[in-house]
Amino acid sequence: MPSFSWRVWPALVLLLFPSTVAAEESSLLEGWHDVWVFRFLVNMLGYSTIIIPGYLLISYFKRTNYLETGSGICFPMIKTCVFGSEAKTGLLDDVSVAPRNEGDSGSSVRQVIKLIFCAAGLQVSYLTWGVLQERVMTRSYGATTPEDEGEKFKDSQFLVFMNRILALTVSGLWCMLFKQPRHGAPMYKYSFASLSNILSSWCQYEALKYISFPTQVLAKASKVIPVMLMGKIVSHKSYEYWEYFTAVLISVGVSMFLLSSTPSKHPSTVTTFSGIVILIGYIVFDSFTSNWQDNLFKYKMSSVQMMFGVNLFSCLFTVGSLLEQGAFFDSLAFMTRHSEFAFHAVLLSVCSACGQLFIFYTINQFGAAVFTIIMTLRQAIAILLSCFLYGHAVTLVGGFGVAVVFLALFLRVYARSRMKSGRRPAQPVGQKV
Repeated sequence: MPSFSWRVWPALVLLLFPSTVAAEESSLLEGWHDVWVFRFLVNMLGYSTIIIPGYLLISYFKRTNYLETGSGICFPMIKTCVFGSEAKTGLLDDVSVAPRNEGDSGSSVRQVIKLIFCAAGLQVSYLTWGVLQERVMTRSYGATTPEDEGEKFKDSQFLVFMNRILALTVSGLWCMLFKQPRHGAPMYKYSFASLSNILSSWCQYEALKYISFPTQVLAKASKVIPVMLMGKIVSHKSYEYWEYFTAVLISVGVSMFLLSSTPSKHPSTVTTFSGIVILIGYIVFDSFTSNWQDNLFKYKMSSVQMMFGVNLFSCLFTVGSLLEQGAFFDSLAFMTRHSEFAFHAVLLSVCSACGQLFIFYTINQFGAAVFTIIMTLRQAIAILLSCFLYGHAVTLVGGFGVAVVFLALFLRVYARSRMKSGRRPAQPVGQKV
């Protein structure tokens, strides 16, 4: 970025958000370049240097009717990226998608072993991921004595890039090794879900600088509320009465936990205003991602194809923004200085990518209801594990609020399974990335 931008942005941030910056950020972070609002705006500026030229190119190709008049060596690539196939009716007939068998796919013992394998894979992948996420974002590296503060890693965007580049590699290899449905979606449509997915992941990492991990987990559990709102706005969906009831229960439980939280000596356990704002951003962006992916699944793509398309644009956006800011090589230098961080960052990405594959396999073998139960249990265990490892205090009222949230989540699973049992079996639904 030009040097003058770095001088102008802090002044704008201080002018627009004086109370937030002065009251909170100065006590928690050092310098204007560490203010989360500034980092968010700089990241968006980096993404815009890719989005705006891409938008102009796509508009040009559509305006000039390139699909009819184009030719040459670049024509197939432009057609795939801008136009895709002509309709959203591509079927899964050309790929062998085995329906999920409930009882006759093998012996009961075999099914139990499969279920244990899926549950263990999901729990290990995402519990390790959660512990490492909190370790990387809230603790320092390189401290040799208790008095030595060490050095903290601050660039959440680099962690997002690390996760996405490995997920892109894994999904790409999967698509090459196993037959997939014929792809029909214009590639550029993945960029919408990709951008919102990047921003939600960035908010998820960034929020841990201001709030505790248990608070973040409960906020993620409550995202069903904005998902329902986005579903009405983006996809024009309607919902049952029990969905509204459980959404209210979740809101009550989360409110009980947040209002009863007690601050401790570590800054990450204090629920600050900045943390709440970032969490709201995470929930909004994540809700948009899931609903946009629902629309993309009308092209009848597989979940791994969705994973590949979203991560392809995520890598493009994040690496472009990191290089423009000069943060890419700064993060690599941090990795060379602290081998422990390098190990944590790579393991974080491995857990994220492996977790995605376990998600696809579990849903294919046992359905979405079993998967939801496993992941809900994982969230509860993650809160307990975080409190044990990092010393987060939970009051009696806060613990009751946590119980209310998970009760509501299990009620949702039960009600959904009862509704589906009264209907004819639905086609397999692709899992969102």
